[in-house]
Amino acid sequence: MTLGFPVAPMKATLGTLPAGDGWAHEIKWDGYRTLAHLDNGTVRLQSTAGHDVSERWPELHALGAAINADSAIVDGELVVLDDDGRPRFELIQRSGRGTDHQAALFLFDVLRVEQTDTIDLPYLDRRRLLDSLIEPGDNWQVPRHHIGDGAALVAATVEQELEGVVSKRIDSLYRPGARTKDWRKVKNRRVTEVVIGGFTAGTGARASSFGALLVGRWDDTVLSFAGGVGTGFDAPTLADLRTRLDELVVADSPFDPAPPAAYRRRATWVRPEMTARIELAEFTNDGYVRHASFIELA
Repeated sequence: MTLGFPVAPMKATLGTLPAGDGWAHEIKWDGYRTLAHLDNGTVRLQSTAGHDVSERWPELHALGAAINADSAIVDGELVVLDDDGRPRFELIQRSGRGTDHQAALFLFDVLRVEQTDTIDLPYLDRRRLLDSLIEPGDNWQVPRHHIGDGAALVAATVEQELEGVVSKRIDSLYRPGARTKDWRKVKNRRVTEVVIGGFTAGTGARASSFGALLVGRWDDTVLSFAGGVGTGFDAPTLADLRTRLDELVVADSPFDPAPPAAYRRRATWVRPEMTARIELAEFTNDGYVRHASFIELA
């Protein structure tokens, strides 16, 4: 097999944390999966969808001179760090256009060196090769992996408010385009309570109920908007919530300031008298819920 551009990356399956020394554990970084095709000092960055995104990230072009080979294909996660050194997904969506925050590429695999594909090497052999291949730089690095005791790494990611952990069999081969249980992702989730201040119109099967709850958090006596929650509902819950919401409908938004126009266009406002318990990945820097799912009324 000869790898060229583009290459479909290997993907992990969502699951529980595996035990034993047969697994290596890595931090799961919150960003864009990116493959770097390095050839005689040049860098071609490839997105998961196979697009060439090199022009968007000029700060990574020097990676081509930081490898101990003439050419290689390496796999990693492109992130943008906040001022506290934590990856923030909303920052990556704003970056690459002359903003203050630069991208960093966290590399975790190597698929090809010179004219030789390395995908049939076991994971640990590929990791050792990657460590010797890449010289660290200001905008890229090869983060550590940990053999066994994945629970300790999960606990550390929770404490540091990181996305989670990816666990990989130490003898796993790299299978381009495959989603495999040899790689497992364990995502950290948090549970919190939010105030319901409105809902959006539903479509399709949810036309008679609603699309998403519009939620907020109290800041003293001001209800700050925190985005929408559109998943986690079964049919009885949707019907029950819509009945309760209809009894609280008001003309004006209870949020201060008002939500962005994209939320207001299809919104119905309610008195902020109901509290929901939700599960979410994080609150963004703007205070919005991310990957939020409804659990129950609190």
